[in-house]
Amino acid sequence: MPDRGGGPSGPRMRVGRPSRRARTLLMTLGVLAVLAMLFIMFAGFWTDWLWFRSVKYSTVFTTTLWTKIGLFAVFGLLMAGAVGFNIWLAHRLRPPLSAMSMEQQSLDRYRMSIAPYKKWLLLGIAVLVGLIAGASAAGQWKTWLMYVNGVPFGTKDPQFHMDVSFYTFDLPWYRFLLGFGFAAVVLSVIAAAVVHYLYGGLRVTSPGARATAAATGHLSVLLGLFVTLKAVAYWLDRYGLAVKSSDFKAADNWTGLRYVDANAYLPAKTILVAIAAICALLFFATLWRRTWQLPVIGFGLMVLSAILIGGLYPAIVQKFQVQPNEQAKESPYVKKNIDATRDAYGVAGSEVTEYPGAPNPKTDKNVLRQQADTTASIRLLDPNIVSPAFQVGQQVKNYYAFPSTLAVDRYSGQDTVIGLRELNIGGIPKNNWINDHFKYTHGYGVVAAKGTTVGDQGAPDFTQSDLPSKGIFGTDFEQRIYYGEQTKQYSIVGGPQKELDYTSDNQGERETSYEGDSGVNLDNPVNRAAYALTFSEPQILYSGAIGKGSRILYNRTPKDRVETVAPWLTIDGAPYPAVIGKRVVWIVDAYTTTNGYPYASRTTLGQSTTDSLTNSQRAVVAQENQVNYIRNSVKATVDAYDGTVTLYQWDTEDPVLKTWMKAFPGTVKSKSEISKPLLDHLRYPQDLFKVQRELLTRYHVTDPQTFLSGSEAWAVPDDPTTKAGTAVPPYYLSMKTPGQKEKDQVFSLTTTFTPNGRGNLSAFMSVNADPGTPDYGKIRILKTPTSKPPEGPEQVQSKFQSDPKIAETIRLLRGGDSEIEYGNLLAVPLDGGMLYVEPVYVRSSGLKYPLLRKVLVTYGNQTAFEDTLEKALNVVFGAEAPTTSVPPAQPPGEGNVTPPQVGQDPTVKAALAEAQKAIEDAEKARQAGDWAAFGKAQDEIKAALKKAIDAEAKAAAPKPAGQ
Repeated sequence: MPDRGGGPSGPRMRVGRPSRRARTLLMTLGVLAVLAMLFIMFAGFWTDWLWFRSVKYSTVFTTTLWTKIGLFAVFGLLMAGAVGFNIWLAHRLRPPLSAMSMEQQSLDRYRMSIAPYKKWLLLGIAVLVGLIAGASAAGQWKTWLMYVNGVPFGTKDPQFHMDVSFYTFDLPWYRFLLGFGFAAVVLSVIAAAVVHYLYGGLRVTSPGARATAAATGHLSVLLGLFVTLKAVAYWLDRYGLAVKSSDFKAADNWTGLRYVDANAYLPAKTILVAIAAICALLFFATLWRRTWQLPVIGFGLMVLSAILIGGLYPAIVQKFQVQPNEQAKESPYVKKNIDATRDAYGVAGSEVTEYPGAPNPKTDKNVLRQQADTTASIRLLDPNIVSPAFQVGQQVKNYYAFPSTLAVDRYSGQDTVIGLRELNIGGIPKNNWINDHFKYTHGYGVVAAKGTTVGDQGAPDFTQSDLPSKGIFGTDFEQRIYYGEQTKQYSIVGGPQKELDYTSDNQGERETSYEGDSGVNLDNPVNRAAYALTFSEPQILYSGAIGKGSRILYNRTPKDRVETVAPWLTIDGAPYPAVIGKRVVWIVDAYTTTNGYPYASRTTLGQSTTDSLTNSQRAVVAQENQVNYIRNSVKATVDAYDGTVTLYQWDTEDPVLKTWMKAFPGTVKSKSEISKPLLDHLRYPQDLFKVQRELLTRYHVTDPQTFLSGSEAWAVPDDPTTKAGTAVPPYYLSMKTPGQKEKDQVFSLTTTFTPNGRGNLSAFMSVNADPGTPDYGKIRILKTPTSKPPEGPEQVQSKFQSDPKIAETIRLLRGGDSEIEYGNLLAVPLDGGMLYVEPVYVRSSGLKYPLLRKVLVTYGNQTAFEDTLEKALNVVFGAEAPTTSVPPAQPPGEGNVTPPQVGQDPTVKAALAEAQKAIEDAEKARQAGDWAAFGKAQDEIKAALKKAIDAEAKAAAPKPAGQ
């Protein structure tokens, strides 16, 4: 139908026009507004580019950017072209002028109103859908890069015999294309139907045919394309069954085909492919037949078939074939799931050994005592408790701080607890923009302590301490910490404004200027303007504190830096520091993951990696990510001074990493470039270990019948030293595990398992965490008897606390408002039994940090609670008699001793008061810059604390009754 002309035009009203000056002003303001908006959009892009260039990973930025632009352009144009073409075609196929019905008369005014703007309307709709589709496609840049760079796994799935790479790299891209095709066809159908209706090709209430032949043919072709895509979807759904998650009582997040999938859904999908293909041909046939009858019938049959064949038939098979004999039917498919899951999570090589769980009664106790020393270097210093001791003893300045959870590493064959003295923005004397971002810019120094021994009075035995830091690492290394876990604010360094620093030789504070090449140069006013917008801080643009040489440092946590330069990696939640040569570096474990490994059950990383140590500083990895394949494929380092990020290939066989290395060539260095000093400090990552132990609670079972019964299911016990009800964390420990090849102790990561719903010990799990040994990554599981299992961690802790003598001693230690803190409960396999060791810390009311005061040890039926580990082991193995620090309860008048009132001793109170006064004097001296007085006050603090501890020990000694 031809477009109608416009209505009659009347005389135009004369409207007053703005003056020339006003028009010029409005145009100027408009231009400025547009430029401002463009610069705001430009600022984010520009600062990202400058940052990537500063860390020398500009290829990551450009590759990602061009991939996104390419996908945006290609799929945006395809969508715009598809929708625009169908709108144009529908308009071109509009019917000629015919008798007007009431319906057409009401539509006529709409045709008249859009007639002058048809081209613009067509262009606008096409551009809008193109922009939306392009933006959606740009978000698929990872899927595209994995598709075009995919490397074969060399492993085929057991059902379709396709390489695993088809499911991980190819199938996600095919599904995206299919989804895009559906969207294009649906939008085209809607747009074409609207145009046909507007111009009379489709009629709802008009007499005669409801659709013209042209409209029928056009829409039939589009619907035929839709059904064709549905046939393709049915075909891909066949392969999708191998990576489909489903509810199954055998395991959470079950993935892969079960009996009903292989014997009902799979043939149903194949049949539906043929039905959909026939239905599509019927739609295309309307180009000649010009009738909807056959395609509508065919479409109805397809829908009915989908309900009957794809829904009802599988339900019947499940009900009448599977449920009556589930174990026999499902066992072959459960076996495939077990094998695939163990391969995908890297636990297929786990070595499971039967372990008695009870001490060998024939072994001489003297031999056992010797073995206790040689089997494990038992760590008494709990890195999760002693941070306050580092803080109080080694903070020195309020604007320095240590993380709440310290790291465990190895130095000179000794397990070592280590932490960096990072910048504490909350401790700055006066917070303002200059202080927060120019003057206080970095931390200073490394502090380390022996893990297996303690110093005087239970304090950490520091091997590297003071400010500047000195000790086993020497002093000739860069101690300034510009990049760290707590360094989250930006700093501007290297310009006219000097930074606060600390001199060597205990000369106190001084000023310094950053000499590294990290950060982005702010000499350029464009850069300053861009960062002023990015950080919403206009002072960056005009502040006199910024000048020649000024550089802005940001993205300063190790996790952020690695995650930004390698967005395809999943980052471990616990970076740790190490002194390598003359630099302090952060070591970051990184993982490659996928959720497309056929038959492997999925896990949520955030749930698997949460334990009692998870907090704001010790984050969980990839909170909501669901994966069913993980590898620790990359070891990364971040220089604590200049922020240099280096990625090293660690797993040389991982096809996912090889794929990303093809996509981003040159970003990951080869494993051979890892230096020997760095290799000595690498370790097996905790988050990977926690994911694996969570899987092994079920997948240690390889027999499908046992797996289905659930009789051998385990659980990760709750941390018995806390009341939070969260999982016990794994512990690093140098030890010898039964079955290991190495003769000496090996740095290991350990955990325990309990039966599901009970507190006994089911198994002990360890992994060789030392990459310098041949068996690195070897998982060993010691499985205890199910008929007579030994005590588990929670039972041991309960046993400790219920022992009358131990309970009374703990009550006395709590005297005077002191607090008891239980350290890590370590389990060590020893001669068929389990040796449990737990340090006990006391935080006195006058102290701000805990001191190690007692050690709990149990082996078999013997328990000791002594001042030192050596004494406790001697007691447990009969080499010494226990210390009689707490007498048994007796009726009045029948004993020779009375319990001491430790917390009420006046000498202790007086000594603690002296210590508090000395602490206050030290703070006043520090603020005044009187370092001689500061050193004197420190000596007074130590003397007062020693006096308090000696007095408390004297008060705790048994006294004759009546004294």
